Amino acid sequence: MRPTPSIQAGRRFRRGGFTLLEVMVAIGIFFIGSCAILDLVSSSLKNVRLLQRPTVDASPILARYAATNSLIEGTWQGSLGEPELLGKEYRDYNYIVNIVEISSNHLFSVECAIMPAHGKRAVLSDMTTILYRPQSPKGSLDGGPGMVGH
Repeated sequence: MRPTPSIQAGRRFRRGGFTLLEVMVAIGIFFIGSCAILDLVSSSLKNVRLLQRPTVDASPILARYAATNSLIEGTWQGSLGEPELLGKEYRDYNYIVNIVEISSNHLFSVECAIMPAHGKRAVLSDMTTILYRPQSPKGSLDGGPGMVGH
């Protein structure tokens, strides 16, 4: 038995393919998935770079001055790579500390800034604290050597 011509014509037009809409939806899903994966890889690489660089913070310097019994007005500087501070991993960073008496009762402002040792002198971290040190020598407000106007 031979198939009728109308059945043969229907088979000719029924090919096993995808419509344009199905292909476009599949491409959209593929690109959304690809972008999500690339974003995840990018953020992972950023986190790895941050972990490779040491975190630089001014708090160890301020802790050093907070642990002393007396403060002397002036500007002090050094390297974070000093063994009593953070060690050789931080030798590429310098600190500058400015100590100023802000009240005549031995109340001092301690300002600390961290900068790269080489290249651009941009401040990476800065902190300020106020410390009361009654055992400190006379400051500029108490008639000491740093007296304003003398």
